[in-house]
Amino acid sequence: MSIYLTALLKCKAGEAAQVKPLLLDLVAASLKEEACLQYELYQDIENENQFIFHETWQDAAGLELHTQQPHYQQFGQQVGPLLEEAPVLHKTQRIG
Repeated sequence: MSIYLTALLKCKAGEAAQVKPLLLDLVAASLKEEACLQYELYQDIENENQFIFHETWQDAAGLELHTQQPHYQQFGQQVGPLLEEAPVLHKTQRIG
């Protein structure tokens, strides 16, 4: 069963320009993963410090493998200090 993930990331004020390339690198690397069906990044129009990922993974195992990838681990180390708070993750399933 596919897993739909929405991830909300809020960076510290003044850090959006530094965070954005890290996010884009994560998108590019994640899209190459076999289990990745969708990996889109959005930036809030009214708050430049708020970013939203919309992801679709083939299954839970594919998502778990994603979190173990070197590019994902490196991203966490690089972006962690630039975030205002921990990312908020919503794992969902499509019902309609």
